[in-house]
Amino acid sequence: MVAIITGDIVNSREGEAAEWLETLKEALNAYGKNAIDWEIFRGDSFQLKTKVNKALEASLFIKACIKEHSAIDVRMAIGIGQVNGSNGKIIEDQGEAFYRSGHRFENLKSTRLAVETGDQELDSSLNLMLDLGLLTFDNWTKIDALTLKTALKFPEYTQKQIAKTLDKSPSTVSFTLQKTGFKEILKLLEFYNHSVSKL
Repeated sequence: MVAIITGDIVNSREGEAAEWLETLKEALNAYGKNAIDWEIFRGDSFQLKTKVNKALEASLFIKACIKEHSAIDVRMAIGIGQVNGSNGKIIEDQGEAFYRSGHRFENLKSTRLAVETGDQELDSSLNLMLDLGLLTFDNWTKIDALTLKTALKFPEYTQKQIAKTLDKSPSTVSFTLQKTGFKEILKLLEFYNHSVSKL
Protein backbone atom coordinates (compact mmCIF):
# COMPACT_ATOMS: atom_id res chain seq x y z
CA MET A 1 0.00 0.00 0.00
CA VAL A 2 1.22 3.45 -0.93
CA ALA A 3 -0.25 6.93 -1.18
CA ILE A 4 -0.29 9.01 -4.34
CA ILE A 5 -0.84 12.75 -4.06
CA THR A 6 -2.00 14.44 -7.25
CA GLY A 7 -2.02 18.23 -7.18
CA ASP A 8 -1.80 21.50 -9.01
CA ILE A 9 -1.07 25.11 -8.16
CA VAL A 10 -4.10 27.42 -7.95
CA ASN A 11 -3.59 30.81 -9.60
CA SER A 12 -0.10 29.71 -10.72
CA ARG A 13 0.12 32.62 -13.17
CA GLU A 14 -0.36 35.11 -10.33
CA GLY A 15 2.95 34.24 -8.68
CA GLU A 16 6.55 34.18 -9.82
CA ALA A 17 7.01 30.61 -11.05
CA ALA A 18 10.74 30.67 -10.32
CA GLU A 19 9.95 31.29 -6.64
CA TRP A 20 7.11 28.88 -5.95
CA LEU A 21 8.56 26.14 -8.16
CA GLU A 22 11.66 25.90 -5.97
CA THR A 23 9.45 25.86 -2.87
CA LEU A 24 7.34 23.07 -4.36
CA LYS A 25 10.46 21.04 -5.20
CA GLU A 26 11.70 21.51 -1.63
CA ALA A 27 8.38 20.26 -0.27
CA LEU A 28 8.28 17.22 -2.57
CA ASN A 29 11.91 16.37 -1.79
CA ALA A 30 11.01 16.22 1.90
CA TYR A 31 8.81 13.18 1.19
CA GLY A 32 10.36 11.50 -1.85
CA LYS A 33 13.07 11.43 -4.50
CA ASN A 34 12.77 13.24 -7.83
CA ALA A 35 11.61 11.10 -10.78
CA ILE A 36 11.33 7.97 -8.60
CA ASP A 37 8.73 9.33 -6.15
CA TRP A 38 7.65 12.68 -7.61
CA GLU A 39 7.28 14.54 -10.86
CA ILE A 40 6.19 18.04 -11.87
CA PHE A 41 4.42 18.22 -15.21
CA ARG A 42 2.47 20.71 -17.34
CA GLY A 43 4.28 23.47 -15.47
CA ASP A 44 2.08 23.57 -12.38
CA SER A 45 0.85 20.01 -11.77
CA PHE A 46 2.58 17.28 -9.76
CA GLN A 47 2.37 13.77 -8.36
CA LEU A 48 4.07 12.42 -5.27
CA LYS A 49 4.32 8.79 -4.12
CA THR A 50 4.86 8.49 -0.40
CA LYS A 51 4.14 6.29 2.62
CA VAL A 52 0.47 6.01 3.53
CA ASN A 53 1.08 7.27 7.08
CA LYS A 54 2.93 10.32 5.72
CA ALA A 55 0.49 11.36 2.99
CA LEU A 56 -1.72 13.77 4.93
CA GLU A 57 1.26 15.36 6.69
CA ALA A 58 2.96 15.73 3.28
CA SER A 59 -0.14 17.40 1.84
CA LEU A 60 -0.33 19.91 4.67
CA PHE A 61 3.41 20.57 4.43
CA ILE A 62 3.12 21.19 0.68
CA LYS A 63 0.18 23.52 1.29
CA ALA A 64 2.12 25.47 3.92
CA CYS A 65 5.11 25.76 1.56
CA ILE A 66 2.95 27.07 -1.29
CA LYS A 67 0.94 29.43 0.96
CA GLU A 68 4.22 31.18 1.80
CA HIS A 69 3.72 32.85 -1.58
CA SER A 70 0.93 35.41 -1.88
CA ALA A 71 -1.93 34.91 -4.34
CA ILE A 72 -1.37 31.19 -4.94
CA ASP A 73 -2.63 28.00 -3.30
CA VAL A 74 -2.65 24.30 -4.09
CA ARG A 75 -5.29 21.62 -4.73
CA MET A 76 -4.48 18.01 -3.84
CA ALA A 77 -6.06 14.58 -3.77
CA ILE A 78 -4.63 11.64 -1.84
CA GLY A 79 -5.24 8.17 -3.24
CA ILE A 80 -4.37 5.11 -1.17
CA GLY A 81 -3.94 1.61 -2.56
CA GLN A 82 -1.64 -0.75 -4.40
CA VAL A 83 0.82 0.20 -7.14
CA ASN A 84 1.47 -2.28 -9.94
CA GLY A 85 5.20 -2.67 -10.41
CA SER A 86 7.72 0.10 -10.72
CA ASN A 87 10.16 1.02 -13.46
CA GLY A 88 11.93 3.49 -11.21
CA LYS A 89 9.88 6.46 -12.41
CA ILE A 90 6.59 7.62 -10.96
CA ILE A 91 5.24 8.63 -14.40
CA GLU A 92 5.48 4.97 -15.48
CA ASP A 93 3.79 3.50 -12.39
CA GLN A 94 0.15 2.36 -12.34
CA GLY A 95 -2.35 0.90 -9.90
CA GLU A 96 -5.36 1.63 -7.71
CA ALA A 97 -3.55 4.32 -5.69
CA PHE A 98 -3.04 6.32 -8.91
CA TYR A 99 -6.62 5.70 -10.03
CA ARG A 100 -8.07 6.80 -6.69
CA SER A 101 -5.86 9.89 -6.52
CA GLY A 102 -6.74 10.90 -10.08
CA HIS A 103 -10.44 10.18 -9.62
CA ARG A 104 -10.63 12.20 -6.41
CA PHE A 105 -8.62 15.03 -7.94
CA GLU A 106 -10.97 15.30 -10.93
CA ASN A 107 -13.90 15.59 -8.51
CA LEU A 108 -12.44 18.16 -6.08
CA LYS A 109 -14.73 20.96 -7.32
CA SER A 110 -14.64 23.73 -4.68
CA THR A 111 -12.56 21.91 -2.07
CA ARG A 112 -8.75 21.89 -2.15
CA LEU A 113 -7.84 18.69 -0.31
CA ALA A 114 -9.50 15.27 -0.26
CA VAL A 115 -8.67 11.61 0.17
CA GLU A 116 -9.85 8.32 -1.35
CA THR A 117 -8.93 5.08 0.40
CA GLY A 118 -11.34 2.53 -1.05
CA ASP A 119 -13.30 2.57 2.23
CA GLN A 120 -16.30 4.83 1.64
CA GLU A 121 -17.16 5.23 5.32
CA LEU A 122 -13.61 6.26 6.19
CA ASP A 123 -13.47 8.57 3.16
CA SER A 124 -16.64 10.33 4.30
CA SER A 125 -15.25 10.89 7.80
CA LEU A 126 -11.83 12.05 6.66
CA ASN A 127 -13.15 14.34 3.95
CA LEU A 128 -15.63 15.96 6.32
CA MET A 129 -12.74 16.66 8.72
CA LEU A 130 -10.65 18.04 5.87
CA ASP A 131 -13.50 20.26 4.67
CA LEU A 132 -13.79 21.71 8.17
CA GLY A 133 -10.01 22.06 8.48
CA LEU A 134 -9.78 23.87 5.15
CA LEU A 135 -11.92 26.68 6.56
CA THR A 136 -8.73 27.51 8.47
CA PHE A 137 -6.03 26.08 6.17
CA ASP A 138 -7.18 28.03 3.10
CA ASN A 139 -6.79 31.27 5.04
CA TRP A 140 -3.20 30.81 6.22
CA THR A 141 -1.14 33.97 5.72
CA LYS A 142 2.51 33.90 4.64
CA ILE A 143 3.62 34.09 8.30
CA ASP A 144 1.11 31.40 9.32
CA ALA A 145 2.37 29.12 6.55
CA LEU A 146 6.05 29.64 7.34
CA THR A 147 5.50 28.99 11.06
CA LEU A 148 3.45 25.84 10.46
CA LYS A 149 5.93 24.60 7.83
CA THR A 150 8.74 24.94 10.40
CA ALA A 151 6.73 23.12 13.08
CA LEU A 152 5.99 20.24 10.69
CA LYS A 153 9.54 20.11 9.36
CA PHE A 154 11.04 19.95 12.85
CA PRO A 155 8.51 18.04 14.99
CA GLU A 156 11.07 17.69 17.78
CA TYR A 157 11.41 21.48 18.15
CA THR A 158 9.88 23.31 21.07
CA GLN A 159 8.10 26.59 20.41
CA LYS A 160 11.20 28.39 21.72
CA GLN A 161 13.35 26.61 19.12
CA ILE A 162 10.86 27.44 16.37
CA ALA A 163 10.90 31.06 17.51
CA LYS A 164 14.71 31.13 17.39
CA THR A 165 14.71 29.59 13.89
CA LEU A 166 12.24 32.18 12.62
CA ASP A 167 13.70 35.06 14.63
CA LYS A 168 10.33 35.62 16.32
CA SER A 169 9.29 35.83 19.93
CA PRO A 170 7.94 32.61 21.52
CA SER A 171 4.64 34.38 22.21
CA THR A 172 4.31 35.29 18.52
CA VAL A 173 5.00 31.70 17.49
CA SER A 174 2.52 30.39 20.04
CA PHE A 175 -0.20 32.75 18.79
CA THR A 176 0.55 31.96 15.14
CA LEU A 177 0.47 28.19 15.64
CA GLN A 178 -2.83 28.55 17.47
CA LYS A 179 -4.15 30.57 14.53
CA THR A 180 -3.06 27.90 12.01
CA GLY A 181 -4.90 25.18 13.94
CA PHE A 182 -1.66 23.34 14.75
CA LYS A 183 -3.00 21.44 17.77
CA GLU A 184 -6.03 20.36 15.76
CA ILE A 185 -3.77 19.36 12.85
CA LEU A 186 -1.78 17.07 15.15
CA LYS A 187 -5.05 15.45 16.33
CA LEU A 188 -6.19 15.10 12.71
CA LEU A 189 -2.90 13.46 11.73
CA GLU A 190 -3.18 11.07 14.67
CA PHE A 191 -6.74 10.11 13.68
CA TYR A 192 -5.74 9.71 10.02
CA ASN A 193 -2.73 7.51 10.85
CA HIS A 194 -4.76 5.34 13.21
CA SER A 195 -7.51 4.92 10.59
CA VAL A 196 -5.34 4.14 7.57
CA SER A 197 -3.29 1.63 9.57
CA LYS A 198 -6.39 -0.61 9.50
CA LEU A 199 -6.75 -0.60 5.70
